[in-house]
Amino acid sequence: MHGMNGYFASIGPRTIALVTAPFVIFLVSLAVLPFLTPRFWEKNRNKMIVSAIFGAPIVCFFLIQDRQILALTALDYLAFIAFIGTFFVITGGIYVRGSFAGRPATNVLFLLAGSLLANIIGTVGASVLMIRPLLRANHLRRHKAHIVIFFIFLVSNCAGLLTALGDPPLFLGFLKGVEFFWTLRLWPVWALEVSALLMVFYGVDRYWYAREDAAVRKALAHEPRVSERFGIEGRRNLLFLGASIAVILTAGYAIVPLGGANILGEPFGIFASKLFQLVGMAVIAVLSYRCTQRSVHEKNRFSFKPFFEVAAIFFGVFATMPPALLILETQGYKLGVEASWQFFWISGALSSFLDNAPTYLAFTSLAKGVLHLSGEGLSVLMNHPVGARYLAAIACGAVMMGANTYIGNGPNFMVKAIAEHHNVAMPGFFGYMLWSIGILIPLFVLTTLIFFRGSL
Repeated sequence: MHGMNGYFASIGPRTIALVTAPFVIFLVSLAVLPFLTPRFWEKNRNKMIVSAIFGAPIVCFFLIQDRQILALTALDYLAFIAFIGTFFVITGGIYVRGSFAGRPATNVLFLLAGSLLANIIGTVGASVLMIRPLLRANHLRRHKAHIVIFFIFLVSNCAGLLTALGDPPLFLGFLKGVEFFWTLRLWPVWALEVSALLMVFYGVDRYWYAREDAAVRKALAHEPRVSERFGIEGRRNLLFLGASIAVILTAGYAIVPLGGANILGEPFGIFASKLFQLVGMAVIAVLSYRCTQRSVHEKNRFSFKPFFEVAAIFFGVFATMPPALLILETQGYKLGVEASWQFFWISGALSSFLDNAPTYLAFTSLAKGVLHLSGEGLSVLMNHPVGARYLAAIACGAVMMGANTYIGNGPNFMVKAIAEHHNVAMPGFFGYMLWSIGILIPLFVLTTLIFFRGSL
């Protein structure tokens, strides 16, 4: 057990409140500052300043107490940013040309295509690739924030449930020993979530479409006849997209199994895989950007501002969340979690505010402890009859409930930033949560009743 684990296993409620206060206050700041000081908050430099202010006490604490945790957190942040940034750059160099009119049926097809694509190139890749043509298709509409919100629900989160490439928690599970296609067994959950959200979206979009000006509806009806033919520009970036997936698979299949002494408390293979991904992704991103014609970037209205916004916000998230994760890992047993539905809801609730990838790992460790399973990795959990149900519930909670807030999953804030860069007035932190509470929570209750009361 890591040295700091013993410390966090023994602290009381007052100390817990103290060490988690920067994280909680930072989350509140994300919701409040855009309303109190909109001009200040619109600059990414100021977002980084706020992140640094709240992260400084935690960084100083670990500089004194345990620099290994600080180094691992920094590596995780850099690997996360490289992962997000690479797909952002690559997909920013792919222009999907075509005549798309933002009518309800067309928007449903976009969301369905993105939901399928999320399991091939991940929620990050599918989100950044699909959001731009979807925004172009709806450029004439006044009411379109709901389209982006449902896009985040589906393409950026719930849809990426079927493969290890779908969402970061599932990829971490793969690195820890879960078979690559094991999550295909979750297809009934995926089908329920996707079909239900598409049906609700269609009803909501028809409502708002009917309230568009008659001239807008007429223009959308005729747009496919006067616009450009379908095609893809920047096709060489499809090769870079394939190279990124190859880096991820190489890290999981070839590097993680390597033996060797632990580095900073982590097995050598996992530590080396993170470095490999970081360097490999960074190289691919640079090559993609330099090989992409400027005209493609101009057509996509490509800018690094959305990426820098995500980097600034998640700097604060990663800097302030280590105490919360360590408390969860060391004192999570006090939650009394013993049933699949509890793993689903508690891992999901925390994934809504903490990064869902480390939350997934914390709860899989908790599940192994509940079942008294020993051994490295998650294969013992995957092959245990009850452990497999726990693992399925944790995977579903971490992946799907990352949609509950803007910071639950990396693509969420990225999509929001891109939409705002395209002049879409997106709701604030709490405004978005009103949508997720009203639409997602009832769906998750239904999911619980169908799948997590018994075996999956």
